[in-house]
Amino acid sequence: MRRLTLALLCGAYLCLSLIVALSLWRNGGGWGAGVAGLVAGLGLCFAIHGMVERALQSGGERRDFAALREAQNLMMAQIERIDARVTEVVESVTGDAQRRSEALEDEVHMLEDLVQRIGERLEERLTSGPIAQGRGPHHHHQSGALLETVRAALTENRVDLYLQPVVNLPQRRTVFYESFSRLRDETGRVLMPAEYLAVAEPEGLVASIDNLLLFRCVQIVRRLAKQERRIGIFCNISTASLADESFFPQFLEMLSANRDLAGALIFELGQGAFDARGAVEARNMGKLAELGFRFSLDKVVDLDLDLQDLSRSDVKFIKINAQLMLDELVEIDGRMVLRSLPDLAAEDFASLTRRYGVEVIAEKVEAERQVVDVLELDVAYGQGHLFGEPRPIRDAVLAETDPPAAFLRDSLRRRASGRL
Repeated sequence: MRRLTLALLCGAYLCLSLIVALSLWRNGGGWGAGVAGLVAGLGLCFAIHGMVERALQSGGERRDFAALREAQNLMMAQIERIDARVTEVVESVTGDAQRRSEALEDEVHMLEDLVQRIGERLEERLTSGPIAQGRGPHHHHQSGALLETVRAALTENRVDLYLQPVVNLPQRRTVFYESFSRLRDETGRVLMPAEYLAVAEPEGLVASIDNLLLFRCVQIVRRLAKQERRIGIFCNISTASLADESFFPQFLEMLSANRDLAGALIFELGQGAFDARGAVEARNMGKLAELGFRFSLDKVVDLDLDLQDLSRSDVKFIKINAQLMLDELVEIDGRMVLRSLPDLAAEDFASLTRRYGVEVIAEKVEAERQVVDVLELDVAYGQGHLFGEPRPIRDAVLAETDPPAAFLRDSLRRRASGRL
């Protein structure tokens, strides 16, 4: 249809031009004037046609542009509504997740408290005189059976090594591991320390457990060194082992033979045990320090520390429960301080211990919110389930760290002869 219209218009333009040419020719202009009139008429007609067509096209383009702009405005309005809805959904989901996280965190703390109370009650039942007398032979039979289970686990090498990462903050790169020993009975059930320590300590078996743990930590450190991984391991040691006259000389001899690992092995004991140490334990800690080994305190509950004593004793790390540290925060005169140290700004506590060569490690970190709060206190290291749970080392690696067959038998024999 468009082509037909164009053809008819061209015909009309030609007719008009011919009429003009004939008029000029008949009026005495000659054939030259007629041809010129024909050409001029065609040119004028096509020029007018072009201008009209361009005007029509321009109007159509303006209408199309207006329609396009209207469509764009509608699309932007829809996008804004969608964005508002997405924001609302995200805020709702985030709020629900935070509420669930807080509820889960509360449940975890409740569970931890319950487990701790159960462990304390179990330990009280195992060590309390009146209860033991009230239960009579049945209780002694239970304690004797547990003691035999512990001895069997040691002699049959049913002692597992668990490692939990300690990370630097805020990068969260693993820089240390804490080692834990777990005993298993003949059925494979894992015995927790709260269950067996009450019967193991009076029989002098804790030193054997410490010795085995140390042996395996040395092997793990050497394995990491072969892989060129500069990672230290916190190895628990009891004051009973430090004071044991038959155990400690052999312990010291073993460390003397491995003093090249002094930078990677950190011996750890509780704050209560450290504060209650006697002259023998302090002297033997000094002997370990002379070999280059360092110490760490865990279970720290009193933040009013004798930093000079820690520095003299080569204590380089203190582990404080993250939630305990945050619960200590109070506001006095418009600034945040620790309840135990009201004269010191809370954010200066870690830098103060650092002046004495002691780094603070926030342990039992369970939530991201705790990480943010702990970072504001300038704490450099963190430990807890948020960064990694204690996990047993693989069986193949555990086999590499197994002591010689006579290692534990000789240790247990020395314990028995020492008691005789």
